[in-house]
Amino acid sequence: MRAPARPTARIWDPTIRLFHWLLVGLIAFSWWSGEQHDMERHRLSGYAILALLVFRVFWGFAGPRTARFASFVRGPGAVIAYVRELGSRKGHVADGHNPLGGWSVVAMLAAIGLMVGAGLFASDVDGIESGPLATYVSFEQSEAAADLHEAVFNVILALTALHVLAVLFYLVWKRQNLVRPMLTGRRIAEEGETTADLRWSPLRALVGVAIAVAVAWAVARGFMF
Repeated sequence: MRAPARPTARIWDPTIRLFHWLLVGLIAFSWWSGEQHDMERHRLSGYAILALLVFRVFWGFAGPRTARFASFVRGPGAVIAYVRELGSRKGHVADGHNPLGGWSVVAMLAAIGLMVGAGLFASDVDGIESGPLATYVSFEQSEAAADLHEAVFNVILALTALHVLAVLFYLVWKRQNLVRPMLTGRRIAEEGETTADLRWSPLRALVGVAIAVAVAWAVARGFMF
C-alpha cells in the first residue's frame, strides 16, 4: 500500500520564480553577446536586467511575505546560529530564504546592480560603443566604469558558483531539494508544520512591472525625452 503523499506548502509566488529564471537566462545571454561583440543585443539584455532589478526591489517591499527583504535579511545572531547548524544532516525548514541564503541574495542583487550601473556609464577605448549615461561623466570615468563592469562580472561568476555549490550541499548532505520549489513554488511540508499558503497580488505585480519598464526605458533613453 502506497504511503499517502506528504502535504506541500507554497513558498514562492510566480513572479519571484519568473524573476529568478529570467535573471539566470539574461546574465548568460549578456555574457554571450558581450563575447560576440554584439553590443546592440548586449545593451538590450542589460536594460532587461535593470528592469528585473527594479522590479525585485519593488517586490522586496510590496510582495508577499517570502519576497520581502524584512523576512529574510536577518541580523548577525540569526546568521551565526544558522551557520553553527550547517554540519547537521537535519534539514532547515525555512519559509523562503534561510538566514545565510538571504544575505547571499542581497550580495547577488548588489553585485548585479553594480555591474549594470557601471555598464550604463561605460565606454570603450574608442568611445564608439557606450552606455546611455556615458555622456554624464568624463571619458576617463567612462573607461573606469567599463573596467568595473568587466571586473564585477567575475564577482558574479564567483557568487554563482557558491550558489550552485550551496544547492548541491543541501541536496546531498541535508537531502533538501532547493531547485524544485523554485520551479513549482511549493516545498514538502514537515510533519505537523502549519505554514500558511503564500498569497500574492497580481495587481501589485503589474504595478511593479510598469515601474520597472518605465525606469529601464528612461535609462535607455539617457533621460532625454
